[in-house]
Amino acid sequence: MRGYHHGNLKEALVEAALKLIGQKGVSGFTFVEAAREAGVSPAAPYRHYKDREQLLADVARRGFEAFEATLAKAWNGGKPTPVEALERIGRAYLTFARTEPAYYAAMFEGGVSADASPELRDAGDRAFGVLRQAAEAVVETVPEKSRPPAMMVALHMWSLAHGIASLFARPDDSRRKLPMAPGDLLEAGMLVYLDGLGIRRS
Repeated sequence: MRGYHHGNLKEALVEAALKLIGQKGVSGFTFVEAAREAGVSPAAPYRHYKDREQLLADVARRGFEAFEATLAKAWNGGKPTPVEALERIGRAYLTFARTEPAYYAAMFEGGVSADASPELRDAGDRAFGVLRQAAEAVVETVPEKSRPPAMMVALHMWSLAHGIASLFARPDDSRRKLPMAPGDLLEAGMLVYLDGLGIRRS
């Protein structure tokens, strides 16, 4: 057993959880299995986490932090136009779901309450904040008298991206087959939606 000598125990437990989520799904492993995967005794994880749910909450927090960074990079200050930048956010959403499936599962499928910790709540809010910022910039392009609520647009965009990511952009056998790329489906859906609100690409 490697015990505490192999490095940071907390980091090792997070890595173990991510590996097990990838292998067994977010609900398919126990706290004891995470300890075994990390190479420590079953009692050792309790130095950092009171239970498996707290470990999952920490994994989800880290996922949301990485997610926020990914979305913010895609937004890039709304350049060259807010609508084009919003499209990049959508594609970045799908890419994250495909390339970070264990984090994505912990964030959205682990049954972890958003209020499990203040840090998790804040991380989730900041990630959504990028999408809301984008929606606010997009609706500003519409005349004020017919401008839709930015929060409504943000929630609709989130729902569209999340639905496509969950159904069509996963890297496993749960992915549904499509005659077109998930990114193309998302772009088409976004353009139809925004066009219905009177929002043009440029």
